[in-house]
Amino acid sequence: MNDRADRAQALAEEGRALQRQGRLEAAETRLREAVALAPTAGRLHDIAVIRQLLGDHAQAEAGFRQALALDPAAPRMRASLGLSLLAQGRLAEGFVLYDAWRQIADSETRPAPDLGAPLWSGEELAGKNVLVWGEEGFGDQIMYARFAPLLREAGAEVIWVCHPALVRLVREGLGMPAMAAQGALAIEGLDYAVPTSRLPVVFMQRLQAPPPAPYLRPPRPNAIEGLRVGVVARGNPDHDNDRNRSLPPPAAEALMALPGAVSLLPQDTGARDFWDTAGIIAGLDLVISVDTSVAHLAGALGKPVWLLLPAIGCDWRWGTGRSDCSWYGAMRLFRQTTAGDWAGVLDEVRAALGG
Repeated sequence: MNDRADRAQALAEEGRALQRQGRLEAAETRLREAVALAPTAGRLHDIAVIRQLLGDHAQAEAGFRQALALDPAAPRMRASLGLSLLAQGRLAEGFVLYDAWRQIADSETRPAPDLGAPLWSGEELAGKNVLVWGEEGFGDQIMYARFAPLLREAGAEVIWVCHPALVRLVREGLGMPAMAAQGALAIEGLDYAVPTSRLPVVFMQRLQAPPPAPYLRPPRPNAIEGLRVGVVARGNPDHDNDRNRSLPPPAAEALMALPGAVSLLPQDTGARDFWDTAGIIAGLDLVISVDTSVAHLAGALGKPVWLLLPAIGCDWRWGTGRSDCSWYGAMRLFRQTTAGDWAGVLDEVRAALGG
């Protein structure tokens, strides 16, 4: 390599290291310096990812399209572009592009295995046997569960295979046969298989808007005396944006100090699965949560839920700059305006509670 290429490579590597440390502005500067010396699809993609993390989805979209112009078939770049389109509410195009993540060999989102049946892509379903495979995180599966009844409306016999923690929720809340994804699958007579994350890819080509919430039938309330506000202050620590989305201990303590607050974490409630947690939520007046699966559960049940969102890495489904949510009508969004400033968010929550 020549000196110019060597310098560009060094700058790009430094930029990626800075991004891993969470120093996004500095990372973007280094990557732009690298692109000025030697533009590549990968470097343009990395810059666009930073814009995406910062919530600037219009600029991110432009960057991803520049990257794809240099490498049109790259699945990671197509999937990344899809996320920014989804964040802008362009669901039909966004879901199709995002579906390219299945082609990424090192995907950490664990795409569905070979399920022994063709992947459903919108074919006629009358009289067909369809397996729905629970894919990606719990929150994703709960959110996309709204599409599963459309399979039955089209005439399909459906069975859902998912994590044991979701089996009773699907059976009781959605009214759909379900079994745990444990060991080797041996389901005879399948015509199609469809992972949950593919349901919106297909259905949003023909729908103007997603099926509204609530779409889960609530269980009989499992009320505990004095419970009124359920709280979730942290999510899965292995989530790639957990350092931004979960509350640090002082903010978590402040949230739990709200009048009537009680933790909804399973280790605190004793819930065995999501159906148990749904029963607790059914007896509440309100859920206040960071961006994790319990927020989706509350929204799918139609329970009022206040969602606390970070400034960095805010998920695409919450859009940008809005306080309402197109996926859950009873949800209110509280957003950081400055990265790491949970105190300001909690001040807004207290004011909304009336002091």
